[in-house]
Amino acid sequence: MRLLGSIMSICLLVGICTADVTPHPLFADNMVLQCDMECPVWGKAAPGEEVTVSLDTGSAKATADSSGKWLAKLPKHGGGIGFKLTVQGNNKVEFKNVAYGEVWICSGQSNMEWTVNQAYDADKAKATAKNPMIRLMTVKKRTAVKPIDDQTDLGHFVPWAECSAETAAGFSAVAYHFGSSLQKALNKPIGLIQTSWGGTPAQAWTSLEALNAIPELKYYGESHTKAAAQFEQDKKNVGQNTPSALYNAMIHPLLPVAMRGAIWYQGEANSGKAFEYRTLFPAMISDWRSKFGQEFPFYAVQLAPWIAGDPNGVAYAELRDAQLHTTQKLKNVGLAVITDVGDLFDIHPREKAVVGARLAKAALANTYGQKTVGSGPTFKGVKFDGDKAILSFENIGAGLAARTGPRDFGNVAPLAGFTVSGGDGYFYPAKAKIDGETVVVSCEKVAKPTAVRFGWCNYPVVNLFNKDGLPASPFRTDDTPYTTAPKKKD
Repeated sequence: MRLLGSIMSICLLVGICTADVTPHPLFADNMVLQCDMECPVWGKAAPGEEVTVSLDTGSAKATADSSGKWLAKLPKHGGGIGFKLTVQGNNKVEFKNVAYGEVWICSGQSNMEWTVNQAYDADKAKATAKNPMIRLMTVKKRTAVKPIDDQTDLGHFVPWAECSAETAAGFSAVAYHFGSSLQKALNKPIGLIQTSWGGTPAQAWTSLEALNAIPELKYYGESHTKAAAQFEQDKKNVGQNTPSALYNAMIHPLLPVAMRGAIWYQGEANSGKAFEYRTLFPAMISDWRSKFGQEFPFYAVQLAPWIAGDPNGVAYAELRDAQLHTTQKLKNVGLAVITDVGDLFDIHPREKAVVGARLAKAALANTYGQKTVGSGPTFKGVKFDGDKAILSFENIGAGLAARTGPRDFGNVAPLAGFTVSGGDGYFYPAKAKIDGETVVVSCEKVAKPTAVRFGWCNYPVVNLFNKDGLPASPFRTDDTPYTTAPKKKD
């Protein structure tokens, strides 16, 4: 009996020591590894097991820790397709048709989630979608009360697939058009990871640690704590708007993938708290960068024009301004302005190809160093001279222009969307014209302007562009407190 027990113990020990090596679900056939960057590959194995990861001429080794986790880092590699990724431990796992290219995380709420099938000209997009140089991967909707670290609990990770009419149809339209534009310009494989959920606020995409670290946002941490306590009590899933719930389930499990950057289309769900968004949005970006260990580029879409209850209201104007503020507060953050593709009565404008292309222009200019204009005019400064305000701009490209048609740009037509104030708190519609690299604004009702606003309403009708075809961001020269700012106590 003693002998039999010893044999059984030895067999059990051997079984433990020879547990199959299992790469993280992010690693699969058709995947894209980030080129020209050291690439972590990780997974599970038996504690102490030696693991070798190899691809083409590069390889790396790792030893599983006491919990069975291992991580190896493949050396830098140029772009290309058709590689085989091998993970060798006590067993061997192989992944075929692996590419090295440019990997981007694509996140946000419904306008990022909106599919190619739902967008304008879907049939045309799908007709040209087949492209083995573009690979798509989706993180399905899920919430979690704590960051998911168990790779066996990632059933919401949809495996990578080559881009085709079928795979693109249900994929993010903005992400697809962004990736397609990049692929054409760079002639490199593109990997797109879609992780988005309609109607969700930025605090749900931010880690608990980041929220708790900022006094103005700490109440979100308290909200999370209450939700976590309720979860422990009834074991029901936390809601998708719960602070940190989407970060935990849909961002954290991607760590520490090597990628080039992120694109983001969100803000509608935070439009009632635009003043807070000036703190929350930069905090979320900084949080992701810290967690991924990369100061990666981050490109956001500015909110499109929409009625938002009142076309002349300012909730969306303030949120757009908070988005613009974030690009000024953080380095390597850009903004795609889409004041020309909104829909008065639909929060989901269907023209997604323009949005994706503008995000790509920003990336091509600022991340990839191509000689192209990455954004439209952005306000630089103002000089008040008698009854006039003289505005100067950055990012004017080939020059300032007034758009008079889809492809018509000039500097003679009158500009729309400008208002001025003489300091009495009222803003009056103003005349504006291009004068070289400046815009001159005046109003018969304002003898001495003290402030100028451009596109400052939920649904702005504006036509200031650069001659490269990119619209100017709405802006204001004054610092009047947002309507969403906390009221000062008496």
